Amino acid sequence: MDGDLTILGLESSCDDTAAAVVRGRVAGGAAQGPGEILAAVSMGQGALHAPFGGVVPEIAARAHVERLDICAAQALAQAGLSPCDLDGVAATAGPGLIGGVIASTMMGKGIAWGAGAPFLGVNHLAGHALTPRLTDGAPFPYLVLLVSGGHCQVLAVEGHDAFRRLGGSIDDAPGEAFDKIARHLGLGFPGGPEVERAAQGGDPERFALPRPLLDRPGCDMSFSGLKTAARRAADALAETQGGLRDGDVADLCAAFQSAVAETLAEKSARAMRAFRETGPGARPVFAVAGGVAANGAVRAALTLRAEAEGFSFLAPPLALCGDNAAIIAWAGLEGFAAGVRSGWDLAPRPRWPLDATAAPLVGSGRKGAKA
Repeated sequence: MDGDLTILGLESSCDDTAAAVVRGRVAGGAAQGPGEILAAVSMGQGALHAPFGGVVPEIAARAHVERLDICAAQALAQAGLSPCDLDGVAATAGPGLIGGVIASTMMGKGIAWGAGAPFLGVNHLAGHALTPRLTDGAPFPYLVLLVSGGHCQVLAVEGHDAFRRLGGSIDDAPGEAFDKIARHLGLGFPGGPEVERAAQGGDPERFALPRPLLDRPGCDMSFSGLKTAARRAADALAETQGGLRDGDVADLCAAFQSAVAETLAEKSARAMRAFRETGPGARPVFAVAGGVAANGAVRAALTLRAEAEGFSFLAPPLALCGDNAAIIAWAGLEGFAAGVRSGWDLAPRPRWPLDATAAPLVGSGRKGAKA
């Protein structure tokens, strides 16, 4: 199957409802990045969940049901296409909040059936992991840090469906920790952008927060203890002086953000050294993906480490960092090019590991147990 493929992607794994149309070239039974995003529509749910300080699964699922068809129709209209112009339909089938992945899976099947097009249920994490191919045409194999609100893994990406995990978080994901710290400090939701905004001008050295697991070998990470240490520092200061001042919040956020960035950078550097031993090439690629990839301090720390280790560094544009449908469409396109098709009986999965051979990681985030 050579030529161009046009794929509609649907995403609803957590609290963003999205649809996108992506076109990509196929040669020799493989997708040839970069791809072209013809249309992208996203409807966030921040206002719905903000009063609760986190995502409420029942509210998220209902919003997805109400919005997915609107997003799909708008994406097709932006691309100037009808469903019958599509070569295939890809939808997030997991991992994620089960109500959300049911919504996208069923909507994807319905559109595909009506259009007489193939359907592919996509692993949401694969969408993030394959983003460097959508944006930059990164050749296999490459190394990616997938870091978001529900997941944190370092993966060797060896093919469109071949992922080898080198390490990951054994408890909280960084994005989840950002949300909890933001809520504890009375900041808004989602917490990542709020903490980053509050950290501007803050002193990251004022509070001595831990760098978890840096004293142990390997690439596994932990953020639960760091989150607890930051909360205790805030509580102790508030008790001493009768509350937190704006400068205190800025310093705490800066210290927390710095600790996360340093931990991710050091663990990623260890993964780069292990990855290089597999002989991927003269200048291998290290990429970051996921919502936390939008954080400027994290990007800066990873950029420096990648350069120091002799890796080319890739980071997606901000619009492709968080949950979006373009990465789902591209992951579907990669699968379609390789001849993958999903049956109409495909069941949505709240948990879906990319590396099925790796031992399950302990802990759970907003999207369930770490995959």
